[in-house]
Amino acid sequence: MPDRFQVTKADEDTVLDYHQDESASGKLLGDSHDETLDSGDIHRAEENQKSNIDPNLYLYDDDLETRPHISTFISSIANYENTIPAATDPDAKPPAPSARMGTLIGVFLPCIQNIFGVILFIRLTWVVGTAGAVCGFLIVLTCCCVTMLTAISMSAIATNGVVPAGGSYFMISRSLGPEFGGAVGMLFYTGTTLAAAMYIVGAVEIVLTYMAPWASIFGDFTKDADAMYNNFRVYGTVLLIFMGLIVFVGVKFVNKFATVALACVILSIIAVYVGIFDNIHGNEKLYMCVLGKRLLKDIPIDNCTKDDSFMRDIYCPNNKCDEYYLNNNVSKVKGIKGLASGVFYDNIWPSFLEKGQFISYGHDSVDIENIGNESYNQIMADITTTFTLLIGIFFPSVTGIMAGSNRSGDLADAQKSIPIGTICAILTTSTVYLSSVLFFAGTVDNLLLRDKFGQSIGGKLVVANIAWPNQWVILIGSFLSTLGAGLQSLTGAPRLLQAIARDEIIPFLAPFAKSSKRGEPTRALLLTIVICQCGILLGNVDLLAPLLSMFFLMCYGFVNLACAVQTLLRTPNWRPRFKFYHWSLSLIGLTLCISVMIMTSWYFALIAMGMAIVIYKYIEYRGAEKEWGDGIRGMALTAARFSLLRLEEGPPHTKNWRPQILVLSKLNDNLLPKYRKIFSFATQLKAGKGLTICVSVLKGDHTKIANKAVDAKSTLRKYMTDEKVKGFCDILVAQQIGEGLSSVIQTIGLGGMKPNTVIIGWPYSWRQEGRNSWRTFIQTVRTVAACHMALMVPKGINFYPESNHKIGGNIDIWWIVHDGGLLMLLPFLLKQHRTWRNCKLRIFTVAQIEDNSIQMKKDLKTFLYHLRIEADVEVVEMNNSDISAYTYERTLMMEQRNQMLRALGLNKKENSKVESHNDEKRNSVDSDAPEETDAPETTSSKDESTEKADSKFKSNVKPDEFNVRRMHTAIKLNEVIVEKSQDAQLVIMNLPGPPREVRAERESNYMEFLEVLTEGLEKVLMVRGGGREVITIYS
Repeated sequence: MPDRFQVTKADEDTVLDYHQDESASGKLLGDSHDETLDSGDIHRAEENQKSNIDPNLYLYDDDLETRPHISTFISSIANYENTIPAATDPDAKPPAPSARMGTLIGVFLPCIQNIFGVILFIRLTWVVGTAGAVCGFLIVLTCCCVTMLTAISMSAIATNGVVPAGGSYFMISRSLGPEFGGAVGMLFYTGTTLAAAMYIVGAVEIVLTYMAPWASIFGDFTKDADAMYNNFRVYGTVLLIFMGLIVFVGVKFVNKFATVALACVILSIIAVYVGIFDNIHGNEKLYMCVLGKRLLKDIPIDNCTKDDSFMRDIYCPNNKCDEYYLNNNVSKVKGIKGLASGVFYDNIWPSFLEKGQFISYGHDSVDIENIGNESYNQIMADITTTFTLLIGIFFPSVTGIMAGSNRSGDLADAQKSIPIGTICAILTTSTVYLSSVLFFAGTVDNLLLRDKFGQSIGGKLVVANIAWPNQWVILIGSFLSTLGAGLQSLTGAPRLLQAIARDEIIPFLAPFAKSSKRGEPTRALLLTIVICQCGILLGNVDLLAPLLSMFFLMCYGFVNLACAVQTLLRTPNWRPRFKFYHWSLSLIGLTLCISVMIMTSWYFALIAMGMAIVIYKYIEYRGAEKEWGDGIRGMALTAARFSLLRLEEGPPHTKNWRPQILVLSKLNDNLLPKYRKIFSFATQLKAGKGLTICVSVLKGDHTKIANKAVDAKSTLRKYMTDEKVKGFCDILVAQQIGEGLSSVIQTIGLGGMKPNTVIIGWPYSWRQEGRNSWRTFIQTVRTVAACHMALMVPKGINFYPESNHKIGGNIDIWWIVHDGGLLMLLPFLLKQHRTWRNCKLRIFTVAQIEDNSIQMKKDLKTFLYHLRIEADVEVVEMNNSDISAYTYERTLMMEQRNQMLRALGLNKKENSKVESHNDEKRNSVDSDAPEETDAPETTSSKDESTEKADSKFKSNVKPDEFNVRRMHTAIKLNEVIVEKSQDAQLVIMNLPGPPREVRAERESNYMEFLEVLTEGLEKVLMVRGGGREVITIYS
């Protein structure tokens, strides 16, 4: 890095002094003077500064007093970063139907029926044996905590007004908005549909494995797992079709069968508890055959000895015996040992295995590892088990807590029944599950608990052999209850899908909103059957359970989020009758849901999250707009308030500066924006991001033209939409346009989100419209500068490219004075848009007489390198030539025009005085003379004024020296710019500061200088910084 870019101690002290001065004075770079200066003072000040300013840059003399020339700035670049910048009511609910059910029938029993499921009967013993009593208890406790915390949140939401049918979908959609509601509704629907698939596969597993193994159509499935799963797929498909027909034909039968299924569940659980205490000392019904420490299958208990030829034939084929068989004995082990046996202590710790390892006592690798290629009749783990996987497999056993809220319309007092019934049902089921973990661990041998399909006891269900009076109570009861749960899922899922479709928030679901002639959601049922069939094709409960767990966990997580959001926002409408909730409990529930999802299966979690995100973005992009008074809008308001207050804590750092644009659009007589492409340019500059506010000012009285203001705002909004401007628009009505624009610039925005950049169109007809036109423009420039805002004036805006066009060529930056680095940042931002992406940047700067052009170019390239901006650099050397005759002539024409306008202005004043005098005479003297008698006097006075103006033109033929110097700068710079940049797609240059004194001549001259400066250029963007650094070389 060159020496001039190194920060020294002296430089740091200088910068520190600068900031102290700034904080003491309260002024920033480029602050205008507060004092009112008369013409003489200004001319004397100009005379003193004249010798210090390059004649070729005299147009920028006001700027160079406070803003450094580029050569000066480059030489002190080390301190660059130290300048710190400153419809119908959708909420209307139908009247509640007559109350019919209380807490027990309407909430508690339906929740019990939905929570107790197939996992209790066919997997809980395996979970306990694999995880052990401690980890198994934690697994069940974790799942129960998730549902309990969710139930608390759900109770708060459900008691915050009337909740029609729709369960979690309705609650979340009305609490978090249609996007979240639609996403969660689809997740809940998918989870319910996959739950039906799991129940069907579970029912088939109960029948084929424990009731009728002879019905297998793919051979002996005890020796081939694939054959077993193929059986599940085939029989599951047949059962799905049968159940689908039942749902299609007779929903009444489904509702009646639900009572039978509930009775089966309750009786089965009672039978298990009675059996546990009946077998407190164990029983002699079940014995297992164990080789060493390994569990064996398909060995008749009478043949369980080494002396028996049955065993020798298996382990010693071709007279070559298995080494493990030779080194270990064969023994018979009682399966059901009873609570009094102390087997609980053998089942305390986990026994997780990898797929293919043998089920055995202990963790010795000799016993669990399959060293040889033959497994013989030894039972192996069919999946790799972990603590988190078992959570995913067990979690579907605790779902179903929404059953009560789904029936809220049929409850006598939903506000009371839903919390009490749901929480009591969760407490009941949690007690059953947790006690079952301890009872199973204290009753059954460890090897038998881990035998998932009961192969060591002849294909019997472990839970069924514990129950009293015999196993068929559990087998029939579990099959019927599982069948009933599957029918309930197939009945509820289509109705949930239809409810989502009828809300019209997901357009592609519109066909499923229709019902059949009988009022049944036939189309939704067909889609549900198709999705359910996809789940059945997985053929394995252990795969289906973690997958549907993801969808329920996402749903429950959003319920907790909805409650937390509403509680933290403290919205006026958040008044739940259920008082035993807290936002911290909801956040803990949300955290548990997410943690369990990630721990159980990160790829299934990604699938569920991806599905939610896709649906959310789809609803956001294509869905119908719904206003449900949701909490997300309140959360957005709260977040905006928090962010605004944070932004008010101090000015943004240079690295965080972004143009927040205020577009001042002029309207024509038809209330249409005069320059449409100014919106396109704003879009291109923001690349579709950031804050943009478009404002127009109407002249008049707001009380009289309020309707016009509304129409103008609608038109302005339409133009913004057409040009894809993301932002806001407004209309201000004021007595004077200039005063209105000044008010807008000073007051627009809120807190730290006030615009920092103003775009205003160039007044092309300023010569024809007179002083009012340029006075409004210059007044706006002054106001922008006083507010320390950046200013952009696009000239030739009609030639700017459309946002849907792509152009190539050059963007030329003419960097005359440094005013914060805005000239560097703007082209970079433009190139982020597809329209300007193919353009190349070229930076031109003007060298003064004493500057080293070669070193200046080198330094500028280094500066751009550290800015990470790619651009070609050229330093233009302007000779200090004499002022040409053309310059004098052009200046003289400008001054003569000003004198003529001033004379005409005096003329008008004299005419008004004469007319006023004549009016007084007519009012004071009663006369019948015609009004034309005073006309000759008026004509005479006008002729005299014209003669006086002509005499002034003839006497004053020498132009003002200061005007000549400024005109010289404009002409010379224009010649160089046209020569270098005539073919550029856009020319960006510094906008000279407006004259300090408010005089018509100076203001008119200023406009003329700008016209001369940009002559011959098609597309020009004049830029004036707000006095703060907006770009830095530091990271």
